[in-house]
Amino acid sequence: MSANIALVDDDRNILTSVTISLEAEGFQVRTYSDGASALKALIEKPADLAVLDIKMPRMDGIELLRRLRQSSDMPVIFLTSKDEEIDEMLGLKMGADDYINKPFSQRLLIERIRAVLRRTSAERRIGKGEREAKDQIVVRGKLTLDPLRHLVKWGDREIRLTVTEFLILQSLAQRPGHVKSRDQLMDAAYADDVYVDDRTIDSHIKRLRKKFRAADDEFACIETLYGVGYRYSEG
Repeated sequence: MSANIALVDDDRNILTSVTISLEAEGFQVRTYSDGASALKALIEKPADLAVLDIKMPRMDGIELLRRLRQSSDMPVIFLTSKDEEIDEMLGLKMGADDYINKPFSQRLLIERIRAVLRRTSAERRIGKGEREAKDQIVVRGKLTLDPLRHLVKWGDREIRLTVTEFLILQSLAQRPGHVKSRDQLMDAAYADDVYVDDRTIDSHIKRLRKKFRAADDEFACIETLYGVGYRYSEG
């Protein structure tokens, strides 16, 4: 059964062109031109994934996500402009799974949608069969990672991470002291058919550090080895 995608944007050209592209790939698409109408419809009938623009009339994407998160864990991808970094950061903190900057490649958006759907589908299947080693709870000093619950804690404080941030941190924390290249982190966080550049991984690492330093200003466990990659250090 094809996935149902909710597309929310006040730009009707984007609604039309992206809908055509998604339907050509076999997705079912529901479109909304403002956040208020989308909220009502998505509460009544959630989609498999929602693509939300940040700047919209009546209710912006940030407020729409906040209200959706009160009753739903539906995966969300944000469409953002380059000058909306603050809003983008706020959205990711609130539980968005990914973001794409405008103007964007429709092919990239489709592949990001597929990647998020695969990851969330895999999480829901966990527990039906034998748990693989990578799905075990990871404890590294103050850090606790629970993949089954998508839970991250630093001491007794919960840290909210996107799916991509969680997978990058999990890859680093599974082998403390072991250096992971950017390519290895890309492989851990993205599907094989999704292309991202080095700066995308660097941006995720920057956000990870910022989130942990908000809980502990002395956090320094994610180390950069310039020209090589990153590693997790417990000390």
